[in-house]
Amino acid sequence: MDDTPHATSEPGSRPVPPDVGEHDATSDDAAPYDATSDWGAPWPPPKPPHRRTYDPLAVALGNASLLGVGYLFLGRRLLALVQVAGAVALVAVLLGRAEPWCEFAVLGWWLLTTAHGWYLARRGDPRTTARGYRLVAAALTLAVLLTVGLLRLDAAGIEDDVTRARERGDCAAVLAAQDQVGFGQRVADVRAAERGDATADACRRLDTARENLTRGLTGDTDALDSGFATLTEVLEESGHDATAGRTLDAFLGRLPVSDACRTAEVTDWLRERKPRHHVLRRTAATVRRVAPQALVSCADDLGGDSEWEHARERYRQLIDRYPDNALSGQARKGAHRATLAIELATVRERLGDAYGGQPAYCSKPARYSAAPAAREGATNRALIYGNDEYTDRLPKSWRADDATKAALVVCVDETEADDKGSAVRTCPYEAKNAVGGVKQVTFHKIAIPVKVYALRTGRLVADRTVEIGGASCPRWLRYEYYLTDFGPPSDMPVKETAADVRAAFEPLIRRG
Repeated sequence: MDDTPHATSEPGSRPVPPDVGEHDATSDDAAPYDATSDWGAPWPPPKPPHRRTYDPLAVALGNASLLGVGYLFLGRRLLALVQVAGAVALVAVLLGRAEPWCEFAVLGWWLLTTAHGWYLARRGDPRTTARGYRLVAAALTLAVLLTVGLLRLDAAGIEDDVTRARERGDCAAVLAAQDQVGFGQRVADVRAAERGDATADACRRLDTARENLTRGLTGDTDALDSGFATLTEVLEESGHDATAGRTLDAFLGRLPVSDACRTAEVTDWLRERKPRHHVLRRTAATVRRVAPQALVSCADDLGGDSEWEHARERYRQLIDRYPDNALSGQARKGAHRATLAIELATVRERLGDAYGGQPAYCSKPARYSAAPAAREGATNRALIYGNDEYTDRLPKSWRADDATKAALVVCVDETEADDKGSAVRTCPYEAKNAVGGVKQVTFHKIAIPVKVYALRTGRLVADRTVEIGGASCPRWLRYEYYLTDFGPPSDMPVKETAADVRAAFEPLIRRG
């Protein structure tokens, strides 16, 4: 029996290494020595833990949803939050700017985060696993992509509706179609939404222009300025010819309005405007169609209100602008009628306020072309003013009671004491204080300055001194005297009769 001691081990005790000095290294009973073994570890040493693997495709698909799902598979919550926050920020910028680089930024973020998830999954991570999540990630990403695709398709359909409505010139349909664009469509295709918004905005501005043009039909030229300025701005933006043209046609279709003078004011404004766009040039045809009748009717209305100056101006506008128009003959007659009315009003104004003396006409004559012509050898009725002492004794048959019936205007000055007519006769009269007791008195015709105007032309046809004859050398001479007087005055007027007055003035009236 071998007395060599052997080490024993009990459960839970550490093994005792064999005595190298006592045992041969090649002994069959000795366990092989492992210099790298841990004396505190169980024997034989345990197998290393199994290293978990990752599914890069699942992680990449999860991140492709832009919802941070791939990062959540890896347990990277912070990265998931960053991905979602970055996507939200880029979408906000895209909605605000709607420029191509914004869309490329969103696409770049999508590719970057998807590739980053793939990269992290390939490295591996002992804390979690993404194996088995491919279907979940694919379903989420597919749902997102499908939603975006459907929204883009819907946005494209709305844009088509807006485009067709714009090409028809139907702004109401444009606004109705664009109202269907929601937040989802804007996110999915922001540029299409922005194009629709631009078209809708143009239609809203055209609605404002339509309101201004309607107000302009009342003669408000400021409103017309504003309305046509808006039309021009919209037409300078490509693609709005039909909508702007329809707005313009609606305005032009309301001409003429019931008030002819308002219509004339609008057509005057349109005629003077120089349109910069070919759509606006169609106003010229409307002006040619509407303006002539508006001008004539307006002039007739003004004449009815005795506003003859404005009436003549409207008649002359038609004659000057549309000489070949069928209404030009009517306009010429109207202009002539207005001219006569203006002349008559001027004559009446200058003949008024005479108050027994001479009116303003006598120093500032005017013509009335419709007055009767003064005829030679005939009694021409006249308007006679001034020196009522003598003119009141003229026959009533010589007088006209209105400027429309008079051929002449006779202006008679007052008789001055120093004015003496031709000497008629000299006779002696007793005078106590005169030398020899006799005073020689010479009798003179009554001299009166007179001007005669032909009312038809306003020309001065006579400027002379009328001499009224009469009886001279009466038996008894009446005169005013003072104590210092030396008898009657040396010169005295004759004693006229109504016949004498008539005889003096008759050559002026009969124009023989």
